[in-house]
Formats: sequence, C-alpha cells, structure tokens
Amino acid sequence: MANSLQDQLLKAGLVDEQQLKQAKSKKRKQKRAGGGRAPADAERRAAAEQAAAEKRRRDQELNREREADRQRKAELVALWHLVRDNRMSRDGGDVAYNFTDGSALKRLYVTADQQKAIAGGELAIVRHDDFYEIVPAMVAERTEQTDPAILVVWNKPGEADPDDPYAGFEVPDDLMW
Repeated sequence: MANSLQDQLLKAGLVDEQQLKQAKSKKRKQKRAGGGRAPADAERRAAAEQAAAEKRRRDQELNREREADRQRKAELVALWHLVRDNRMSRDGGDVAYNFTDGSALKRLYVTADQQKAIAGGELAIVRHDDFYEIVPAMVAERTEQTDPAILVVWNKPGEADPDDPYAGFEVPDDLMW
C-alpha cells in the first residue's frame, strides 16, 4: 500500500519515468496557477462584483428617492408655514364668494375689498388642511411652484383665453349676482 499509483504504473510498465516527471510538473504548475479552478473562481468573483455593483446602484437610487422625498416634505412644511403666517383674516366678511374646488362648489364669506382683490388677482384662495385660506399673490406664486394642487383660486392679471368669444365684452365692476 505504500506504493503510490505512479509507482505501480511504472512497475507495470504502462508509463515511463519521463511521463511521470511531466505529470508531476504539470500538477505543480496547476497548483501555482490556482489548481485548475481559476476559471470557475473568476466567474464567481466577476458575478459577485457585478452583484455588488448592482446593489450599490440600487442603494444610490433609493437614497436619491429618499432624499427627494425628504426635500419635498420639507418644502411642503415650509409652504404650510408660509400660508399660515400670511393668511388674511376673514372677520367681518359679509359677501359670499363662490368658487369651485374640483367638482365641488364652495363658498367663503369675505369683505368687499377682499372680493375685489381676489377677482383682480391680488389675493388667492388655497386649501390648507381641510380649510380654505386667503393669501397674497406672492404666496400664491410660491404655492404654484411648490404644490399647485393646493392652489384653488388665483385670477392672474392679464391672463385671457385667446379663443374666448366674449373677450371683447368687459364685465362691469358693479355687477353682483
């Protein structure tokens, strides 16, 4: 049993000494180069690197989305504070101002000066939580840039429909309905 397979083959005359030396040399070279498993290891290593790069890319994309979401929330909070700080008081409002919010008809009681300012575009109506607030035009501009969905009524001055068939007929200022 002490004899190796190579010794046994040599004694049987199936191989000669030269072939044994070549086999040993080849085996030593394979061990140095990675033992013949180098292609499989290289493929696994390349697949692992590719998976790591893909994970890094997904993580970066997720971080960008989270940062954009955080930035959006911060802008909304700043906008809510701006609306709260700049809202106009409707105390003593005796004139009903009707407007639509989506498909619903809404009514706010405002003063006559506020009604004229809303119609002239100096004031706007925004939805703040479940309530409606009257804000100056500069707040309406900021609202339009940040979140146009909460801007309900803002009659921008100079805005006219080019296809309006009644564009030549001005509505009198004293018309009440």
